[in-house]
Amino acid sequence: MTRFIIRRLLLLIPILLGLTLLIFVFTRLLPGDPATTLLGERATPENIARVRESLGLDRPLFEQYLQYMGGLLQGDLGRSFITNRDVVDDFLQRFPATIELSVTAMLFAVVVGIPLGMLTAKRRGTWVDSAGTVMSLIGISIPIFFLGLMLKWLFAIQFPILPGSGRIDLVDYYFPSVTNFMTIDALLAGEPGGFVDALLHLVLPGLALGTIPLAVIMRITRASVVDVLNEDYVRTAHAKGLREPVVDGRHILRNALLPVVTVIGLQTGLLLGGAILTETIFAWAGVGRWIYEAVVARDYQIIQSGVLMLALIFVLVNLVVDVSYAFLNPRIRYS
Repeated sequence: MTRFIIRRLLLLIPILLGLTLLIFVFTRLLPGDPATTLLGERATPENIARVRESLGLDRPLFEQYLQYMGGLLQGDLGRSFITNRDVVDDFLQRFPATIELSVTAMLFAVVVGIPLGMLTAKRRGTWVDSAGTVMSLIGISIPIFFLGLMLKWLFAIQFPILPGSGRIDLVDYYFPSVTNFMTIDALLAGEPGGFVDALLHLVLPGLALGTIPLAVIMRITRASVVDVLNEDYVRTAHAKGLREPVVDGRHILRNALLPVVTVIGLQTGLLLGGAILTETIFAWAGVGRWIYEAVVARDYQIIQSGVLMLALIFVLVNLVVDVSYAFLNPRIRYS
């Protein structure tokens, strides 16, 4: 197991090196100029040339890349062109918001998706299975930006029962940010009302973000459970007179979990990678909206380093999923 983990971590080196090059090239292909964005109305040719020189953008591209890589090797991910803030500080400040949103969306997807997958698998060929198939196809097909806008219009405007933007009501609740997790900070500040308000702010973006993972998890669970239902040990368990919940939990679901865990891990990595559309629609101050604003402002440093850190997190999440296989299925061993 240890050798497997070390080998996978070593494989990260060429992957991340190649990724840095791709991101660097793609950011330079974006139309526009950071100097022009930074100067705004003062963007005269002389001012643009001076700002480009101060930012190092007048140098050849290979020199800029080598300088960027030199900073990475020293643990320096650069500073924002626009705010002059350290990229790592901005990332650590915003990443908890993305974690809160991603965890909410994934909990919604798992808690609803796995039971629905089990139900449709055990009722395959019936109207329940057909309805579940239609629901999953709709969940996968509907665009997040459309679903988010519809949820916001319906539950925050037409029937204002849920907040439609932000992470908390700053008029009613204000407390110091200790962890940057709004729910945790509210509890640390002794604000139970703020904690509830933070949870309410998570509902709509969590539903919008969790719809696609829910549909995927539901379909994979159904397919995996259908395969397991045909196994001899399931029929033997029924023949022994075991209760249905025991058979479902101990013999069916446990053996059907491996592909489901794979999908959950992949979807979690994608969600942690920054839900740009969801965070933008709901004015959620997370990593996705941060990178979106950087793209609009042509802030190369944030785009390069932000995407790189998200890619690292995605790969590490998948490593955790691979390692978890050995715990879910004792027959699996890594050499």
